[in-house]
Amino acid sequence: MVRAAPDPSRGLVLALDAAASVGTIAVLRDGRLVAEHRVEMKSSAEERYLPAILETLAQVAKTAQELDALICGAGPGSFTSLRVVGAIAKGLAVGGGLPLFQVPSLALTVAASGDTGRAGRWVSTLDAMRGDRYLALVETDATGGVVRVETLGLAAGAAVAARAKALDAVAIGPDEPLVGWPHARGCARALALIAAAGPVDVGPWEPVYGRLAEAQVKWEATHGRALVAERFAT
Repeated sequence: MVRAAPDPSRGLVLALDAAASVGTIAVLRDGRLVAEHRVEMKSSAEERYLPAILETLAQVAKTAQELDALICGAGPGSFTSLRVVGAIAKGLAVGGGLPLFQVPSLALTVAASGDTGRAGRWVSTLDAMRGDRYLALVETDATGGVVRVETLGLAAGAAVAARAKALDAVAIGPDEPLVGWPHARGCARALALIAAAGPVDVGPWEPVYGRLAEAQVKWEATHGRALVAERFAT
């Protein structure tokens, strides 16, 4: 049975994200970053992410049994990577009776950057394939803490600069002039937002994938019909 949800700024918290092709892990103690790690998600020979979690916890001489809470990046982003990390987060939450919190992965791009530690408005982007990018408007306070996130959906890559200008914001992302990637360490600067949303209902929860998986797109193109579209539609 899940314990009463703690304040994620207290205790030992494991933060996970894999919205991009690189998975990231962070350990927070009382709201402060104490360990972090990154791992390439794609491997035909081995599952890399779970061992990387254990390695990161070992950096601070802790185990999964000593965690107080979990935070998982909720996408949008890489369909396969998000499914892997989401499943691991849910398994750890259920197995350890831990509350699971979520955070928009695009907020983590802003919160993890060393260039955004001030009050500002940012259009956070991430490759959505097919020439598109996922967009979110992220607002930060004077300390660089994330105070608001608004999902903006998909936009063509060529339209990002104009969209950011119209919103009086600075674009940040892997393909923007201000380069940034989602990283779990950004949870340390988004704890107020995370806490305000409260823990998720672990059973039905899953990340927001943003759009159909490439494998599904190819299948539907080949067969000329939708494959469980009601489950995966954005």
